[in-house]
Amino acid sequence: MFGQHFYHKQIRNTVIAFGTIFNNINIRRLDSSGNPLQNIRVPLSYSPKEKFLARLDQQADLTGDDSSVAITLPRMSFDITGYSYDPARKLNKNQKLSNVKTSSDTTNLNTQYSPVPYNVNISLNVFTSNSDDGLQIIEQILPYFQPDYTVTMYENKDYMDTKRDIPFILNGVDYDDSYTGSLTTNRRIIYTLSFTAKIYLYGPISTSSIIKKVSADLYTDIQGNSPSRNERVTVTPNPTSADKDDTYTYTTTLDFFNDGLNYDESTGEDK
Repeated sequence: MFGQHFYHKQIRNTVIAFGTIFNNINIRRLDSSGNPLQNIRVPLSYSPKEKFLARLDQQADLTGDDSSVAITLPRMSFDITGYSYDPARKLNKNQKLSNVKTSSDTTNLNTQYSPVPYNVNISLNVFTSNSDDGLQIIEQILPYFQPDYTVTMYENKDYMDTKRDIPFILNGVDYDDSYTGSLTTNRRIIYTLSFTAKIYLYGPISTSSIIKKVSADLYTDIQGNSPSRNERVTVTPNPTSADKDDTYTYTTTLDFFNDGLNYDESTGEDK
C-alpha cells in the first residue's frame, strides 16, 4: 500500500493561507497632540517562539567587527505546534471523488477516495516593546474570530479542482509582560494566540477512462442453451466530447432483432 508517491501540498497551502491573513497588520504611533508620527507594518515570519525569545534574551555586543543588532519590535511569528485526527468530521472512506483529467482530454477521469479530516494547531506570537503597540495589533485580529475565520481554498486544483472552506478557530490568547526586569532591561510584551485549522488530507489519485457509451441487450428464452437477443438499447451523450459542466443531452438508439441468427455471441456484435 505504501510506496506510491503523492503530495498535494495541503499543509503547506494551509500555512500560506494562515500567514496571508496576518501579513498586512499596521500600527500607528502618535505624539501627545494626537498627530501621526509613524505608520509601521508589523513584520511576520514563520518561526518558533523560542527562537525569538533566545534572540531577545541574549546580550548583544554592539562594538567590534562581530557587532550585532537587536531585534526591532513590534514583530509577529507563527508556527505549527501539532496535528490531531478529527473523528467528528469523518467521511465515508469508500466514497470516491472524480474529475476530468484536463480540459483538453475528456477521455480520462481522475478519481480519489474521500479525504481524512485533521486538525492543525498553529500558534501566532506577537512581540512588542510597549503596551499600546500590542493592543493595536490584538484589536485588529480578535474582532474577525467569532471564534473562527473561514478561508476558501483550492484543494488539488491541478488534478481534482476541489474547493473547500477551511475554518481557522481561535482557541485562546495568552499574555506575558516582562515588566519586572531591571531598569536596564528592555520591556518585552508577548501575546500568544492559539489557532486550530480544520483541514482535509487527500490520498493518491487514480486515472481511469470515462464511460461515454452504454449498451444493454434484452433477450428471450434466457433459460435455453441458445438465447435470442431481441433488442439492444445504446445511450451516448450528445455531443460525445461534452464535459460534466457542459450543456448536453443523451442520444438513445434502439436496435430490434427478430431472432439471434445475425448475432455473434463471441463478439457481442452483428454478423
